[in-house]
Amino acid sequence: MIPLSIPKIEGNESKYVLDCLNTGWISSAGSYVNQFEEMVANYAGAKYGVACMNGTAGLHIAQVLLGVTENDHVIAPNITFIATLNAIKYTGATPILIDVNADDWQMDLELLVNYLNDQTELRTTAAGTFSYDTTTNKRVRAIMPVHVLGNMGDMDSLVAIAKTYHLDIIEDAAEALGSTFENKHAGTFGKIGVFSFNGNKIISTGGGGVIVTDDEALAKRARHLTTQAKISAMDYIHDAIGYNYRLVNVLAAIGVAQMETFPEALKAKKAMDAFYRSELEGVGDIKFQEIPEGTNPNCWLFTFSTSRMRELLEYLNANGVQSRPFWMPMNQLEMFKDDRYITKNDVSASVYQNSISIPSSAGITQEQLETVVRIIRELYEM
Repeated sequence: MIPLSIPKIEGNESKYVLDCLNTGWISSAGSYVNQFEEMVANYAGAKYGVACMNGTAGLHIAQVLLGVTENDHVIAPNITFIATLNAIKYTGATPILIDVNADDWQMDLELLVNYLNDQTELRTTAAGTFSYDTTTNKRVRAIMPVHVLGNMGDMDSLVAIAKTYHLDIIEDAAEALGSTFENKHAGTFGKIGVFSFNGNKIISTGGGGVIVTDDEALAKRARHLTTQAKISAMDYIHDAIGYNYRLVNVLAAIGVAQMETFPEALKAKKAMDAFYRSELEGVGDIKFQEIPEGTNPNCWLFTFSTSRMRELLEYLNANGVQSRPFWMPMNQLEMFKDDRYITKNDVSASVYQNSISIPSSAGITQEQLETVVRIIRELYEM
């Protein structure tokens, strides 16, 4: 079976993990944790990085840092992996779901502005001027753009919208390490960005994430809260509700090794993407995810649309090519079906019904790429 997306392990991973084992530094204290978060932050162009156990935990902590509570709304796209919405629900906040563009599958900014214009109002309090939903009277505190599949939308426009309506930006950059818009790295447009290093990501620690920010106070608070809010090196004294979210040293060691070879992994992903686009262009009714002007994506997971998605999905998996359907839209899931969904044509439903992801590992071989293309072509030639 040609796997969908697995890590490429061919650097210093074993050496660094063995170092952790030999020295006994395997838990959340250890030099590799600090080194890994610094490497990720430096690569992204952020001042600070805080490593955590996974991207979901990072998204949760990001909202806690910005004061998101059950009295708030957080805006998110309707097409995303469920972790985005789960993290919002952890805070007790209520999501506002925005449909996506039909071409690039990123949040539809026109719909976003329509919602903010028509269904919110600015109110000034002693704490400042903020947007409030006129139906629920809850503050619309933050917006969480998701860089779907490592692609990026018009972040300049999104930043301007957030400024106009007094919204904090938390970037779900889980899939976007290596992606840029107008030469600015994903995760650095808002107050906080979060990367994921799950087993299927462009590089992996097995499970892990990094919160990035340019705000020193937020970074210090994130590090504090993710280590159970303990204030004494000796005594068990804590000053807040904390979380056991810190990344452990042995996984960070893998991350350091992965970051050392990341340029090669990114280059391989781009070559994979270029090959698929070249070889599948004009095959049946296949339609690729479009890349907006100014965006340089990391090409994490190659996904395309076709009316024969289910048929192709079954055919590929039956012939040794691991493939997967796209995420079910959040508004179709039982837990979120009652949350407000801003849409005109329910593009999300169409994207879900027609999109399929095919093998995209950084270590995929040329022979495997050719096999995937051959089997896809076979179906359309039947």
